[in-house]
Amino acid sequence: MYRISVDGEFSSAHSLRDYPGKCARPHGHNWRVRLSVRTQDLDDRGMAVDFGNLKALLEEVLAPFDHRDLNSVPPFDTLNPTAENLARIIFEQAEARAPDGVAIDKVLVWESEKSRVEYSKK
Repeated sequence: MYRISVDGEFSSAHSLRDYPGKCARPHGHNWRVRLSVRTQDLDDRGMAVDFGNLKALLEEVLAPFDHRDLNSVPPFDTLNPTAENLARIIFEQAEARAPDGVAIDKVLVWESEKSRVEYSKK
């Protein structure tokens, strides 16, 4: 099994609904995201998946969130824009775009250097 990862980033604001602390107020993050995929197969070049293609996939998924208020971007206009929900949504959107034979393994989302969440279906 091969596991391949690429990192991306975006900046956005959000506020957490029904949260009893300061994060209920609008605030921003410079988010860092790691997308990891797995596959058992290599192509004729000996590559599991081209890093450039994987980076482009991640950039496409993250683009709608960049420099936006997440609370106004679907699905976060109704779904609480927590780091946990963000990781799951990025996973699901990447999964829908993944090339044949490539499975999304996990998504890690850092909202700061010291705070991150990991999502996988395992």
